[in-house]
Amino acid sequence: MIFPVFETVSDFLATGGDVLKVIFFTTFLLWLMILERSLFYKFRMPEIVKQRVEEWQKRKDKSSWFAHRIRECEISKLNQELNQNIGIIKTLVSLCPFLGLLGTVTGMIAVFDVMALTGTGNARLMASGISMATIPTMAGMVAALSGLYFGNLFEGKAKKAKSKIEDQMELDF
Repeated sequence: MIFPVFETVSDFLATGGDVLKVIFFTTFLLWLMILERSLFYKFRMPEIVKQRVEEWQKRKDKSSWFAHRIRECEISKLNQELNQNIGIIKTLVSLCPFLGLLGTVTGMIAVFDVMALTGTGNARLMASGISMATIPTMAGMVAALSGLYFGNLFEGKAKKAKSKIEDQMELDF
C-alpha cells in the first residue's frame, strides 16, 4: 500500500524537475515549523503564561521603577517565545512562489533546448519541458497559500497572548 504512494510521489517529483524537489523540501520544512508552532500554542504556551503570571502575582513590590522594568522584561521574553519561528514560516511562504518561478524558467529553458536540438516545435518532445515549467509553479503557489494562513494565524495568536499577559500582570501605582 505504501509503495504505490511513494512511487506516485516520486514520479510527480521527476516530472517537475529538480526545482520541484527543492519546493518539496521547502514545503516540508514549512509544515514542520507550522506543526512546531501548533504544538507550542496548544500545550506549552498555557503553561508558560500561567507560570509567568503566578511569579508576578507572588511579588510584593509591583509599583517601583524596578518592578516596572521586570514586568517589561518578562513580557518581552514571553513575546520572543510566542513569535519564535513565525519569521521562518513567513520567509518560507515568501520563498515558495519564487521557487515556482525558478521552475518555470528552467522548464522553459528545457523547451528551448529541445527546439534548438530538433529544429522544430514538436509538441511531444517539448511536453517534458512544459511540465517542468508548469508543475513547479503550481506547487510553489499551493505551498505558499497553505502556509500563508498559518503564518497570519500564529501572528494573531502571539499578539492576543501578549495582550492577555499584559492585562494579567497588573501594576500597582
